[in-house]
Amino acid sequence: MPLNYHHLRYFWAVAHDGNLTRTAQRLNLSQSALSVQIKQLEERLGHALFERRGRQLHLTEAGRIALDHADAIFSTGQELVATLTGTVQSRKALRVGALATMSRNFQIGFLGPILSRIDVEVILRSGSPTELLEGLGTLNLDLALMNRPPPDDSLTPYETHQIGEQDVSIVGSPERLDPDRPIRELLLDQPFILPTTDSSVRTAFDAMASRLSVRPQIAAEVDDMAMMRLLAREDIGLALVAPIVVKDELNSGRLKEAKEHPLIKETFFAITLRRRFPNPLVQDLLERSTSSAFLS
Repeated sequence: MPLNYHHLRYFWAVAHDGNLTRTAQRLNLSQSALSVQIKQLEERLGHALFERRGRQLHLTEAGRIALDHADAIFSTGQELVATLTGTVQSRKALRVGALATMSRNFQIGFLGPILSRIDVEVILRSGSPTELLEGLGTLNLDLALMNRPPPDDSLTPYETHQIGEQDVSIVGSPERLDPDRPIRELLLDQPFILPTTDSSVRTAFDAMASRLSVRPQIAAEVDDMAMMRLLAREDIGLALVAPIVVKDELNSGRLKEAKEHPLIKETFFAITLRRRFPNPLVQDLLERSTSSAFLS
């Protein structure tokens, strides 16, 4: 049996309002008639689309997927009318998720080609790796920016695109950091601000310290790049960061960079979901963006 698009539109209206009574009044329908329409759609799809919490309706996981498709269907309808009538087309949307700990400078640099387009609206959300992958899986995100690839096996529907790589440096205040000193000497007598132990950068740093037979003093372990940047500026210790994180401070001279590099790299990935109808903006962004374009 084909999908009844009247039922889908009623569901779409209720999902955006979050209130059955209000939607029924706006559409000049009885609440019971609207409930019947949505119930018939749920029966057609084989899943409950809403769950009631008090007086509010909340989407189920199936409801979120249905809403995503409904948004796309009715947006396409608006674009069809705009195209054939010669009116202005509506803006396209790109929904991007990024690790809450990822450098804001990196995010802006990568998204630059899209942010400058007046016909595109970028919806940017942050979260943990689990939240980002769930967002891709429920089609609430078109793209996720991470600094490590997701699990790779035949059952995972993710596509991993390496979009950049940058050397990690040791930075600190001019009063604390002598840029000409070797790394081993810095490790011996300076406190360090480091990523947490679940970071690939931290793993590489610990291996380097082990090779140099040094146990560095740890001033702080931080999983947020903005906090690491602040601690370095406040002279709490030397920070292990990619220069893009502190580019403003390096340019102003508020922070200095050690001349000897620790030979550690941070890699950036764009994660997408294998979809039959991918957002064309994603491919456009991946084609336009190169490591030299936004990491320099």
